[in-house]
Amino acid sequence: GDVNSNVLVARSTGDAQLDKAVWQWLSWDKNQKTKEQIESLLQDGKHQELRQRLCCRLTFGTAGLRSAMGAGFCYINDLTVIQSTQGIYKYLERNFSDFKQRGFVVGYDTRGQVTSNCSSKKLAKLTAAVLLAKDVPVYLFSTYVPTPFVPYAVQQLGAVAGVMITASHNRKEDNGYKVYWENGAQITSPHDKEIIKCIEECVEPWNGSWNENLVDTSPLRQDPLKKICDSYMEDLTKICYHRELNVQSSLKFVHTSFHGVGHDYVQLAFKAFGFQPPIPVPEQKDPDPDFSTVKCPNPEEGESVLELSLRLAEKEDARVVVATDPDADRLAVAEQQENGCWKVFTGNELAALFGWWMFSCWKENCSPDADVSNVYMLATTVSSKILRAIALKEGFHFEETLPGFKWIGSRVKNLLDDGKEVLFAFEESIGFMCGTSVLDKDGVSAAVVIAEMATYLQGQNLTLAQKLVDIYETYGYHIAKTSYFLCYDPATIKRIFERLRNLDGPQCYPKCCGVYNILHVRDITTGYDSSQLNHRAVLPVSRSSQMITFTFQNGCVATLRTSGTEPKIKYYAEMCALPGHSDRGVLEEELQKLIEALIENFLEPAKNGLTWRSA
Repeated sequence: GDVNSNVLVARSTGDAQLDKAVWQWLSWDKNQKTKEQIESLLQDGKHQELRQRLCCRLTFGTAGLRSAMGAGFCYINDLTVIQSTQGIYKYLERNFSDFKQRGFVVGYDTRGQVTSNCSSKKLAKLTAAVLLAKDVPVYLFSTYVPTPFVPYAVQQLGAVAGVMITASHNRKEDNGYKVYWENGAQITSPHDKEIIKCIEECVEPWNGSWNENLVDTSPLRQDPLKKICDSYMEDLTKICYHRELNVQSSLKFVHTSFHGVGHDYVQLAFKAFGFQPPIPVPEQKDPDPDFSTVKCPNPEEGESVLELSLRLAEKEDARVVVATDPDADRLAVAEQQENGCWKVFTGNELAALFGWWMFSCWKENCSPDADVSNVYMLATTVSSKILRAIALKEGFHFEETLPGFKWIGSRVKNLLDDGKEVLFAFEESIGFMCGTSVLDKDGVSAAVVIAEMATYLQGQNLTLAQKLVDIYETYGYHIAKTSYFLCYDPATIKRIFERLRNLDGPQCYPKCCGVYNILHVRDITTGYDSSQLNHRAVLPVSRSSQMITFTFQNGCVATLRTSGTEPKIKYYAEMCALPGHSDRGVLEEELQKLIEALIENFLEPAKNGLTWRSA
């Protein structure tokens, strides 16, 4: 083995930087499969691919480190997870004098890739091993858990930080490494930059870092599963307001866990609310790293991926389907309508329902002297402004954050520390936070809150869809459309956005888009906002990603941005009408035309070789 490696290294690639990277990989990687991947690329003289795999590193996106599993310094594998954990150890040791008393939480989902001998569970064990070898107490879950269990456990156990090994709803080839801070929220800058620096300072694995047996032998390893699960379910009942209705309810629900972690936990959550357990989709209830019954494991893709659950619901006469994504931090919902068709709600529509519901429940249950101006709801800036409309009418506060739940989590923590009450927060990509037991999106709690809402509405002879119309009639129609184009060439993406920044001359943003006049432009990448007196954006600048928002004269707000986790250019557009201006058809037509103009004039898909997502 090793002699052979040295012979291979002697085969110079003619590139000193690459030679060094190859040598490092072959001398550090102890995973036979990934080591062999690099060896065979070297033997076949595939220097371009070697460069692509070895000459760049993982960086923190909107959800931590995320990449394909496989060999290389910019992929997720045993070695890069060890390196990342060593960096985190270094950073935490500098920041917390009580690190070795308080410890660290590690959770994982059910992903894996046989060809790289890589699985979330194995990566979690290696993460734990690096820390245990340094005498840090580690709370490593003994089985897979929903992502929200990690931030929840960090707060409950008073740990300094935690990691969840997951790539959420990404394609099956991917995995990821999501870091939570002591406040139970995902890390934001500057922590991410500082951690990357620390990772780069100690790339060579330490003695003991590869010793995954430590999780079975070290007295410093504890399994928090029972304690955290019991405590989570107990805390869940704080947002259960109609237990007596739930107990008697005749409504049936179907739940799919998309081959991921959700099944057991959603069953327990329904039980905690007094419901009969939801009917699971048998083909999708058990973990399967290949996600073999869906073309992609993202419940956001709508009816096409919900096929099995909708057919089962029809057979079982269940009117509502809830779908958790593979790591159970997001929720999709479908409801059968009078005509037998299914309505799959968008994230923005669900948020309108949750916002109405969480506020109504607060109002009914608050003490007589409770102050509505102490109450908050939050959304990311690319999400629907429906909560803003509800807040204006009802007297509570609404705030916006940058895209990504990490921004919501940190802001909510600050509001709570300030004595404020936060009822609900969301992002349009079906991420919901009901209550504040978990400072991150949570599909388990959202699923059971939807079930209670549907049960309550049934008592009023209303469906979720009817209530949604009712909310729009009361607070004004908010009609949003979101989709994306795939673009695998970073240079093209950069060119598209740079063109917009200089469309009407150097540093002159566009004043119209086709026939639509633009009122304001906000560019989060550069920190420019034409609506502010000093032209400085209020939200923090985010130079590493592209994001420009246009406010049109007709009341439409549209954002173009790059995805933080996938090779996509996403677009978001919403028409917001005042209450009483509710000709939905007219609004929808106007929005559709504006989106067509936006794509045609600003994204130019034909010229830029963009592929539209196949709906």
